[in-house]
Amino acid sequence: MRDDGYCPDLDGAAWERAAPAALGFDAGALAGAVDFAVAHPTAWEHDLAAVIAKGHFEEGPYSEIIGPTRPRGNANGLVLRHGRIAASWGDTRRVDMTFSVAKSYLGILAGLAADDGLIADLDEPVGASVRDGGFEGPHNGAIAWRHLLQQTSEWEGTLWGKPDLVDRNRDLAVEGRGKAKGTHRDLRPPGSFWEYNDVRVNRLSLALLRCFGRALPAVFKARIMVPIGASESWEWAGYRNSFVEIGGRTVQSVSGGGHWGGGVFIHAEDQARIGLLMLRRGAWREQRLLAERWLDLSTTPCAVNPQYGFLWWLNGNGTLFPSASRQSFFAIGAGGNVTWIDPVTGIVAVLRWIDRPAVDGFIKRVTAALRR
Repeated sequence: MRDDGYCPDLDGAAWERAAPAALGFDAGALAGAVDFAVAHPTAWEHDLAAVIAKGHFEEGPYSEIIGPTRPRGNANGLVLRHGRIAASWGDTRRVDMTFSVAKSYLGILAGLAADDGLIADLDEPVGASVRDGGFEGPHNGAIAWRHLLQQTSEWEGTLWGKPDLVDRNRDLAVEGRGKAKGTHRDLRPPGSFWEYNDVRVNRLSLALLRCFGRALPAVFKARIMVPIGASESWEWAGYRNSFVEIGGRTVQSVSGGGHWGGGVFIHAEDQARIGLLMLRRGAWREQRLLAERWLDLSTTPCAVNPQYGFLWWLNGNGTLFPSASRQSFFAIGAGGNVTWIDPVTGIVAVLRWIDRPAVDGFIKRVTAALRR
């Protein structure tokens, strides 16, 4: 079956499934990949508030949970090829936290802001259009939109009671075990150093809220989720103290992860729709939702981290996931939440609650199952 541009209908309507063989898979080998995913669930306990409270991300005075949390479900996921479901497992309609997958969704919102002319120049200082005191002075005043989107901003300050220091020296390879995290590090000039910092991502979220002048979940729903036929069950939350006044209204600024609670709560099927939109380069049937130029920018490696684009993880040098194509890109959240998008094969796969070291093994097995 060739790619005919198929996109599923509205939520609740039948999403076409096809026999693996019709989509170019060896059925037994693809079933083996699913079995592998099921056999390698995350080690996280189901009580996610307890995971956070026990210091998975940090310990000390800034570890307080300030946003909503929810117990997680069991491992689940699905594999699409050419838009059709080739395989699925578990409860793919279970709405769960997604942690840093939300960062990639902020990247989509930034693309909408650029499409609307709200971000006129990615290399323009953010403070030229966002005048709320967060981008002033010699250091923060030099931060451009590109820096925020690539996590090279080195923004300095405190937001929603969390200082940027809490994620300085953060090492994702030893998340929850790194002893340097949260300790002082001299800041570098914006654009010269990459660091995964949730406070700075949340500052981007607030800046985008200022640009749109309306709640980001409302923008995301109207511009992305409704056109792609997503469900009504997803939510995007911020913190109990992340409310600001916008145009005389009190609006919550949402978070780019679940580091302290909050973030996107969504099920695997809705995530697969978003992944398919990205695979289709921003188009859904005949409707263009996101500029192709933004897809190219989002998947262009950052100068100081070849694994990172505009809040999407990249595999251009083959080191992120060696078994994936070099053109593959990913939305990745803590706890084993992964959306894999492969423009080479037409595959979109969503993994919920898989053991992170097992992701490449799953990709290897799915890729090996392809016969044409």
